[in-house]
Amino acid sequence: MVDHAVEYVRGQVHTNGLENFWSLVKRELKGTYISVEPFHLFRYLDEQMFRYNNRRDEEGEPLKDADRFALLCSQVAGRRLTWNEVTGKNAVVD
Repeated sequence: MVDHAVEYVRGQVHTNGLENFWSLVKRELKGTYISVEPFHLFRYLDEQMFRYNNRRDEEGEPLKDADRFALLCSQVAGRRLTWNEVTGKNAVVD
């Protein structure tokens, strides 16, 4: 924990990374996704977490968009998202 009234950094503990993350989330929600339903907010946050956590490769080099897309595809294979999950509606079967 860092008390900003006393100090801003204590060893490796600081809030800059978290402040950077939320700045990117707010920019994404206000600029890219103009209308966000509260029901889907966790999905937008998951997307931003994926982008933030996969900015660099193991050697510390920035990931290219193609590499990030390949990583995403490897993690989505075999998973299914149904229309009812996306819309939050229950399926009505006659």
